Amino acid sequence: MTLFSKKKFISFSSIFVVLLLSPISAEQLLTKSDFLKKSKECFKGLQNKVCNSLFVEMEKIQLFESEQDRYRCQASILGLQTELIEAYYFKKHNNQNGIMIPYVIKNC
Repeated sequence: MTLFSKKKFISFSSIFVVLLLSPISAEQLLTKSDFLKKSKECFKGLQNKVCNSLFVEMEKIQLFESEQDRYRCQASILGLQTELIEAYYFKKHNNQNGIMIPYVIKNC
């Protein structure tokens, strides 16, 4: 085996290992209805467990939408995520129920 073929083998095998062990590709993402339902729950009660897991899930969905070149959907999810974080961390709970939810429904 020549030096070039060894390098080629190592590079292809490393790419295969990275793709195989990638947690985003192996993990099931929430459906749109699931994360919208959880968003509404989070706005209503600001529950720690639901909101924290939802922030992580929404980040994964944003990355997926970006990879698919669906930037309107990604931006809508980012807006909803921003509203949730603002309501959760800054306790702005003045009857805010998700201004961005209709945009997520429309664009995703």
